[in-house]
Amino acid sequence: MQEFADYAQYDALGLAALLARGEVSAAEVLHTAQCRADRAQPRLNALVRRMDAAADATLRAGLPAGVFSGVPYLLKDLMQAYAGVPMSMGSAALRDYVPAEDDVLVQRLKRAGLVIFGKTNVPEWGLVAYTEPKAFGATRNPWDLTRTPGGSSGGSAAAVAARIVPAAGANDGGGSIRIPAAYCGLFGLKPSRGRVSPGPEDGEVWMGAACEHALTRSVRDSAALLDAVAGAAPGDPFEIAPAGSFLTATQAPPPRLRIAFSVDSPLRTSVARDCVDAVHATARLLESLGHHVEEAAPRIDGMALMHAYLMLYFGEVAAQARELRALVAHARVVQLEPATRALAAIGEAISAGEYMRSQHRWNDFGRALGTHFAQYDLYLTPTTADLPPRIGELAPTPLQEHLLALAARLRAGGLLRRLGIVEQVAMRNLARTPFTQLANLTGVPAMSVPLHWSDAGLPVGVQFMGRFGSETLLFALAAELERAQPWAERAPAE
Repeated sequence: MQEFADYAQYDALGLAALLARGEVSAAEVLHTAQCRADRAQPRLNALVRRMDAAADATLRAGLPAGVFSGVPYLLKDLMQAYAGVPMSMGSAALRDYVPAEDDVLVQRLKRAGLVIFGKTNVPEWGLVAYTEPKAFGATRNPWDLTRTPGGSSGGSAAAVAARIVPAAGANDGGGSIRIPAAYCGLFGLKPSRGRVSPGPEDGEVWMGAACEHALTRSVRDSAALLDAVAGAAPGDPFEIAPAGSFLTATQAPPPRLRIAFSVDSPLRTSVARDCVDAVHATARLLESLGHHVEEAAPRIDGMALMHAYLMLYFGEVAAQARELRALVAHARVVQLEPATRALAAIGEAISAGEYMRSQHRWNDFGRALGTHFAQYDLYLTPTTADLPPRIGELAPTPLQEHLLALAARLRAGGLLRRLGIVEQVAMRNLARTPFTQLANLTGVPAMSVPLHWSDAGLPVGVQFMGRFGSETLLFALAAELERAQPWAERAPAE
């Protein structure tokens, strides 16, 4: 079978339209995606698992008449369970974990007609903003193979940027959609808390900080995918009222908006000139489109927010480590990476009272952001504070790994906290990505838009946050920016 020569020129809706008109077959499009994956994998290491037999079975069974009928798709190997297919979550400890049923998200993706043929690489348990798991190896950024595509949706970002697929699964608990989008020149929207059901396995993930969606090349694909997967499932803790069609929202310009912006890191750490310039250039573009833009930031203590985020991080990892044996009978904590075991040890040393006092601060952040949005429609920042890091740049040093492994083995979580080694490693990572966690703890939607490239040709994203439930407005603005300053034709060398 020959490859479809023009495959890389189309987004997912474009491919779906060709398929619906019979100008190309689903088998031909799938074959093309598989061949592109074969060629890119040695360079990028974007995939951890192929599901070719499942994809072939999908085609033989007959595709549903969904909006994406016949379009190839990749799942992220974290939180996106596909019945009967291992979901390792970037971890050697979970290589043999096989979910018994599809996630609600996956059920809805299948119903939309997507043909799932693989799963993408993630850092262990999605815990960092670079994708270098020891179990599966580092994923590389198609724009510069010496750099990371980000994390934790790094494999999906690399696959979409390399035109293996026009869209791929992603999720976001602290920036894991938006950071890879920024590093790889893609569009990435984190929906509002509860917009997409995490069921049936979970009611809320990471106390509601984490949510599901996708990485795409075009705004309209992201909108149509959210139309396909949004909505509560039976047993979900709450339901967001329907907002109308997100795809329809991309087809008309938004009203004149009041947009606040800031380029200052919430951690008072440095922000690279390229990231600052991207925001200033975006502000000028917004003004040329008729929007009001001014510099202003919500009154939020950035260090307090990061402390609250780290407490969530420690507690959740400790809980997940205890739950390992419930997933795989022979899985052991010692199979986890040293940094993950150290995080779990710290989590075990934190009292329930300390954890809950930190969680109560989330309300403070949400109220402050709500006050900000009483005056402004959107909040604009850099997505990240710097260009994509080099492979290995943010990983613990060998000495740090040794100390982390030793302390974890001794269950010395309290000592680890006093020494501050884990916090040092965590803060070094967060200093590169200090702008994204606010949307997770407050539950509001946020998106990274690829409007800028550095002089060296690396993508630089800008982030917009909106009020809770305002995805329609974000999509309308993103589509307006995409029309004014298109990015889809920019592609990394193959």
